[in-house]
Amino acid sequence: MTPRDEPFLYLTTIGRHSGLPREIEIWFTERAGRYCVISGGRDRAPWVENLLTNTRVSFRVGGRTFQGRARVVDEKDEAELHAAVEALSRKKYGRGEGLIVELAPD
Repeated sequence: MTPRDEPFLYLTTIGRHSGLPREIEIWFTERAGRYCVISGGRDRAPWVENLLTNTRVSFRVGGRTFQGRARVVDEKDEAELHAAVEALSRKKYGRGEGLIVELAPD
């Protein structure tokens, strides 16, 4: 199984209040060497609030661990990327709506 075929990505953010690592298991897609996750809770999800405070993240996919940066994909300014990620997610999981966050490995 390639990393792209894995069902989950494990994302670690730094707690915005505690400063402690916080890990979640989340659906993901991979596109052009970057990984994308979608928040159904949009910017109110605690993990999104954490990465808006500190963009440094780590994440695991399959047996690989990455350090990198996270950023919210702007739905209006990056409409093509947003649509592509939604389509990939719908194909993989049957769902694709929400706030898209791109994870870029260092």
